[in-house]
Amino acid sequence: MLEEIRMQTENALRELISVSKLEEGDIVVVGCSSSEVLSETIGTSSSEEVGKVIFDTVKKVLRQHQLILAAQCCEHLNRSLVIDKRIAKKERYTIVNAIPWLKGGGSFATAAYHGIENPVLVEEVEAKAGLDIGQTFIGMHMIPVVVPVRLSVKNIGGAIISAARTRPKSIGGERAHYDERLQ
Repeated sequence: MLEEIRMQTENALRELISVSKLEEGDIVVVGCSSSEVLSETIGTSSSEEVGKVIFDTVKKVLRQHQLILAAQCCEHLNRSLVIDKRIAKKERYTIVNAIPWLKGGGSFATAAYHGIENPVLVEEVEAKAGLDIGQTFIGMHMIPVVVPVRLSVKNIGGAIISAARTRPKSIGGERAHYDERLQ
């Protein structure tokens, strides 16, 4: 089961990256309910094993593409995010004082906190793409304009997944000309 979860996670993330027009150093937000992955109700059956497998897979794929992970905590930590402290300081994100654990933050965020070299929690980020595993509502952490990405992978374990990318706002109305590469 864990190998299937790893493969589904890797395939979904690689597909998202391939269509999202990301550049080195862009932030990707990932929210994950390990309970939903196990076909349980969000917040009821957190699994350290599932959280760690998904985190390790996400970390590996993002590192290969030189992208930055922002790991979303659950609602008990107000959906704050685990991110590397250097990135938080560079982007001037507000650092908050909390440490995720299995029942307060979730297994994925806990794995991220222990797997990122210099982790901190921040209130919000401005991600260019995101993967939502189990309907954890990552949209609040994405740059407007958010565009849904329809992936061929529909589930990770029992969790419904959704994905999104962003694009610059189109301004100027009918007289404007747009750069289609940015759409």
